[in-house]
Amino acid sequence: MKNIFGFYPKNIFLYQLAFRHKSAAKEVVNGLKMSNERLEYLGDAVLSSIVADFLFKKFPYKEEGFLTEMRARIVSRNQLNKLSRKLGIDKLIKAELLASHSKSLLGNAFEALVGALYLDRGYTFTKKIILNRVIEIHFDIDKLENEDTNYKSQLIEWSQKEKIPIEFKVVDEIGNGYGKQYLVEVLIDQKIYADGRDFSIKGAEQIAAGKAVEKLEAVLVIGD
Repeated sequence: MKNIFGFYPKNIFLYQLAFRHKSAAKEVVNGLKMSNERLEYLGDAVLSSIVADFLFKKFPYKEEGFLTEMRARIVSRNQLNKLSRKLGIDKLIKAELLASHSKSLLGNAFEALVGALYLDRGYTFTKKIILNRVIEIHFDIDKLENEDTNYKSQLIEWSQKEKIPIEFKVVDEIGNGYGKQYLVEVLIDQKIYADGRDFSIKGAEQIAAGKAVEKLEAVLVIGD
């Protein structure tokens, strides 16, 4: 952690677990394999909250749709995968046959790392790290603002071109009130390709669509 975020952890086990993919999980506690999946779930929510707060304050006159789209761009698997390589997380992950696993593995590991950081040091410290050592250093917000990364539109355009049915489905609502999140699945030809979780349905759809685009990138050609 000293090399990645500039601090020494209090509970090293959390960070070791954050880099352990389920394919390398061998220890079992109460029937549960010890992998980074639970930390990923937690880190996803914490990261989304921090980014939402950052964008809300940075763009005080922008509407909800813009903020949702920008958040989806920042936390997209493509962005988190690139970030993980920059931080050297790819060299720390424990997985069987690393290269054969999903392209989302690196981004998932970063989210798990955020979850570990939150449990180890709390929300305020985690927010400071994400803002000062991640967003400020590794993200060009102005460039992201001008990018065309409406993944849902890209998927719909592709599905119409290829005549393959696509559907976005809200499958769960997590929590309530201000912190309520939506889990959306994207189905292509009636098969679940990806899911996304966010504080709005639009945001969850964009995140799910982004993951689906990455899985389909070998055959998905945008703009032709």
